[in-house]
Amino acid sequence: MQTQERVSCACKGIRTCKSCEGYFEKDFGARAKYAHTLYYNAETRQAEICAKSESFSFAFPGVLVYNDFLSAIEEMELAAFIDGSAWKDSQSGRRKQDYGPKVNFKRKKVKVGSFNGLPCFIKTFVERLRAISELQDFNPVELCNLEYMPERGSSIDPHFDDDWLWGERLITINLLADSQLTMSWPMQDETRPNLGTCPSDWNLSDICVKIPLSRRSLVVLCGPARYEWMHEIQRCDISDRRLCCTLRELSHEFLIGPKKSEGQKLLHLANCYKGNVVL
Repeated sequence: MQTQERVSCACKGIRTCKSCEGYFEKDFGARAKYAHTLYYNAETRQAEICAKSESFSFAFPGVLVYNDFLSAIEEMELAAFIDGSAWKDSQSGRRKQDYGPKVNFKRKKVKVGSFNGLPCFIKTFVERLRAISELQDFNPVELCNLEYMPERGSSIDPHFDDDWLWGERLITINLLADSQLTMSWPMQDETRPNLGTCPSDWNLSDICVKIPLSRRSLVVLCGPARYEWMHEIQRCDISDRRLCCTLRELSHEFLIGPKKSEGQKLLHLANCYKGNVVL
């Protein structure tokens, strides 16, 4: 039932934000809570929980966290550069800026469109992340900036990033506020990972792993964390304005496979670092 005049926003389908939820009696923004929440420990690379004097943990591979990747001054300068470009409303109360090719993932088609390269302000940080041994061969071809605001109920539902165009590593720089990335398992129990010391009767669908995202940190998802666990940002984990910069590399299909010629063109364009927001 409608309760008030609907406010214009970018939400579609089942996705909602605080602007449009008042249009319905039902709160479509409410999300089921997980029965068991574990927290990622970057030192041990384990998902861990302590409850009633008992400790449970299991290995959680595919996550790299680098705190203080930016200085406080660099964070403010980067945020100012980002805010100097136009924002576009996105779903679930977010705003976004895209620097990348135009992609139809359903039809598996990609074209340059109005993409004219990555922006100059991200070049310094790309060079810095390449100084990390695990990332020295990382060549981004897309940058997506997202803004999360608590008053809009900003969030993003559990999902996998595309793996036809985008490659092994997803890299995100977290700005302005601490937050958490929530990981959940979508597969049936017969394919369940080894849950270590966790009780054998735990249902995977009731488990989530929270990865702390401190401001100015860099987080990398790869391997199982990229392809087996879904990731999301929950509304409850946005307490202040948060910006994030996500960099994506090309898949093997576009690097060494049948789409190599297209991939080389996209990489050459991205590496000019003279790009503007794709509107």
